[in-house]
Amino acid sequence: MITWILVACWLLWAVARLVGVDRISSLSSVLVPAMAIVPYVAAGVVIPLAIAALTRNWVAFGVALAVAAVYAGIVLPRAFSGGQPRATGPELRILTANLRFGAAGNASLVDLVRRTGADVLSVQEFTPDAADRLDQAGIEGLLPYRMIDPRSGPEGSGLYSRYPLKELPERGPTTFAMVSATVEVPGTSPVRMTAAHPPAPLGRDAPRWRHDIGEIPPATPHGQVGIVAGDFNATLDHAPLRELIGKGFTDAADATGQGLVPTFRPWPPITIDHVLADKRVAVERVKIYLQPASDHRALFAQLRLP
Repeated sequence: MITWILVACWLLWAVARLVGVDRISSLSSVLVPAMAIVPYVAAGVVIPLAIAALTRNWVAFGVALAVAAVYAGIVLPRAFSGGQPRATGPELRILTANLRFGAAGNASLVDLVRRTGADVLSVQEFTPDAADRLDQAGIEGLLPYRMIDPRSGPEGSGLYSRYPLKELPERGPTTFAMVSATVEVPGTSPVRMTAAHPPAPLGRDAPRWRHDIGEIPPATPHGQVGIVAGDFNATLDHAPLRELIGKGFTDAADATGQGLVPTFRPWPPITIDHVLADKRVAVERVKIYLQPASDHRALFAQLRLP
């Protein structure tokens, strides 16, 4: 009996992930966190497999094996590089960092910009104090153009760029600032860039999280190239983020086999910071860096534009 209960639990979790039950607003407090830990649940499928084998319940073992195959299909592709489009345009290097209420907006972040050669920096939880410290640390010498909206607490965001920026109008009101601008990259058409930061989908903020992800501009297959970088407060197992990616984007870490590397460090660590690139963009390299003053890691993506 216990064997079948365990198998049923893992099966129901897999089905919930496949159908995107975290869309159900009334159950958000349970379903959204449950989807955040799907990779850990996938690893734990060895438990019903082992119990079924030890009790010699071979029917349950067969069902558990099928469930394990489903989890493998959901999770394992993130650990392998995928095919890339042929892109022969200029290179664009993106760095995104959640500053933890501005604490990580300091000289170490400027040094990371220097070491990575980032062309664009997207910052979230960006405060006026962080903006001042970045200026004092010399951010303007590396990224002289900016489109920033610093605010208190977690609400501010901004873009710093090596290339000229032109502000884009907001698509709609969002809980936190999500700055958008076009980047005038030499040798190609302007690239639309958005610093994403929907609120954490906890309690009453879950509907706002869904709404704000929906306000992120989708990619346009035959128009301007779009890139979104930031803290989405969502993993690749959350249906709203998958729906956004399905609107013409590629997740950079997923495309380079690093989609399981955690970027946020609660317990257990999860992957909620992303660079989403237009499907016409080739992702050449992704690297994730520790930020000593933040609970988020910084995510770097080297892109090749069409």
